[in-house]
Amino acid sequence: MTPLSAEARAHLIWALTDGVGPVLFKRILTHFGSAETALGASAGSLASIKGVGGKKADRIAADLSDKRADEEIAVAQEHGVNIVAQCDAVYPPGLKHIEDAPIVLFVRGELRETDAISIAIVGSRRCSIYGSEQARRFGELLAGAGFSIISGLARGIDAFAQHGALDAGGRSIGVLGNGLREIYPPENRALAERVAESGALVTELPMRTAVRAENFPSRNRIIAGMSLGTLVVEAADRSGALITARLACEYNREVFALPGRATDPMSQGTNRLIRDGAARLTMCLEDVLDELGAVGARMRGVPASESSSPGADGLFAGTRDGGNEPSTPQPMTEIEAKLFAAIPTDPVLTDHVLQSASLPVGEALAAMTALELKGAIRRLPGQRVARR
Repeated sequence: MTPLSAEARAHLIWALTDGVGPVLFKRILTHFGSAETALGASAGSLASIKGVGGKKADRIAADLSDKRADEEIAVAQEHGVNIVAQCDAVYPPGLKHIEDAPIVLFVRGELRETDAISIAIVGSRRCSIYGSEQARRFGELLAGAGFSIISGLARGIDAFAQHGALDAGGRSIGVLGNGLREIYPPENRALAERVAESGALVTELPMRTAVRAENFPSRNRIIAGMSLGTLVVEAADRSGALITARLACEYNREVFALPGRATDPMSQGTNRLIRDGAARLTMCLEDVLDELGAVGARMRGVPASESSSPGADGLFAGTRDGGNEPSTPQPMTEIEAKLFAAIPTDPVLTDHVLQSASLPVGEALAAMTALELKGAIRRLPGQRVARR
């Protein structure tokens, strides 16, 4: 297990504190400047934050616990799980910019910078043969194009999509609605092992958290938030996959949906998304790439092995400190040029760049990834970025 910095450990303490969720934590962080500084604040100082008040501040201050954090770290270490905080460089950039970003993530496996180029594939647990075939097909196609495939490791569409990605030699990330001490559903344990070996299992929930139905909508926001876009393969009219699609739309990410037969109950949700203009009708890989602008253009023809093999952080090889300069400058799209203009030579917070560029978050993150691929910018620890 990677040791936690003092600030990351403070994030964990806040995450384990009763009454402190992601939105309130964001206010606490804004008010005090850091999670570590906030730990030393009085109940009176906490009470001044919007949504807290005197009684709640007293409860929060009384519940802050070093011991609980130490116990959580010990259990995580026992199961080979790393704890990744918002302040850590490997925290997913797309996820960080949603309003209710998880305070910490529990990660078994490895998160990579290239996982910013990812597509979520979701759908019904009770899927048809058509749905299972298409989920596997798109998992293979997208992973083969170089995308990391994100899903919920659930029965049905999720599992077939992740099998497809892994069979194509690509990366997959499984986002769970329970603690990583156990794998749910149990029949997907072998799949979970494959995912963790070449990608990552992720949750925001403490290690010993049991499976509860109320945790799955929150899990869905992580799936949508980590991805450039969400593909709904098959979904009935009240499928939980539609929650993920709605969240992706709220986060200004792309939404894709496969059409089904007009009379098929299993396709009522996807057909409605398409009918209402909430999703792009998707039948092939090109339909996805066309909607992703610079990233879609960049990812055409990239083999899965190039973006997923351990030695091929090659997508970013020329952009790190100490890396080689790109041999020739590459042309930029209009959006990339606008984002590049907002990035100075000296390191600056990624948040500041996104605000300065005045672009939708999904487009900005995609353009930032494309600029990294072109060697025009470099990402630095502490969620900072600078021109090369």
